[in-house]
Amino acid sequence: MERLFCLELLLGKEKVKRFQRAFVTVIGIGAVGSYAAEALARAGIGRLRLVDFDTIKTTNFNRHILAITPNLGKLKAEAAKERIAQINPDCKVEALKEFAAEETMERIVEGDPDLVIDAVDSLNPKTQILAYCHEKKIPVISSMGAALRMDIFSIKAGDLFKTQGCPLARNVRSRLRRRGIEKGIFCIYSDTPVSEEPIQKTNILNEEQDYDRGRRRQKLGSLPTVTGAFGLVTAHYALRYLAGDLKL
Repeated sequence: MERLFCLELLLGKEKVKRFQRAFVTVIGIGAVGSYAAEALARAGIGRLRLVDFDTIKTTNFNRHILAITPNLGKLKAEAAKERIAQINPDCKVEALKEFAAEETMERIVEGDPDLVIDAVDSLNPKTQILAYCHEKKIPVISSMGAALRMDIFSIKAGDLFKTQGCPLARNVRSRLRRRGIEKGIFCIYSDTPVSEEPIQKTNILNEEQDYDRGRRRQKLGSLPTVTGAFGLVTAHYALRYLAGDLKL
């Protein structure tokens, strides 16, 4: 297939065929997840389930690959589905409007995906996603905090329980330990410490405030280069795993 010709030149036909047979669930189609989902589609992944309850807003324009004027108010997962159809029409895409929680995880991972990508930025849902996947032995790659970051070269990959410098990772670790989980969560993170206080404070609430389960919290500053890099690094390790070159 001509769309995947350059992939075949680099990886060989067998690995590209693995991608075409793969089924990946991406939870959170935001600044990180939208880049990850698009990279997977461009790599020829055969089936994607995109999970997000939120819509595209004007405050997404600084960092979100799907944030263009015609998409304002559209569900992020639906916007991603439409875009992927123009990139890789052979990819079967399901847009799922769900909030990640214990009671929805069974539906989110229905059909035994080969891999789950966790790209949500909320502590409770992230903890529940990772605990569920760990307990059910579903391979998962999790993106930690990309907000308040300035250095793309500080992005690392490794076990969540060995990370340093990421407040979100620290809090997720603490909650997972309460569930008896001490290792085995592969994540993308930045090891450069961030300030707990934003340079400029705001009363604007994060988008999850539109969902009645969402925790009240302020929006954090972010760069398009850093959030995009997080998404692409996440997709990179996903592809390495699906190609058989990485163990999770």
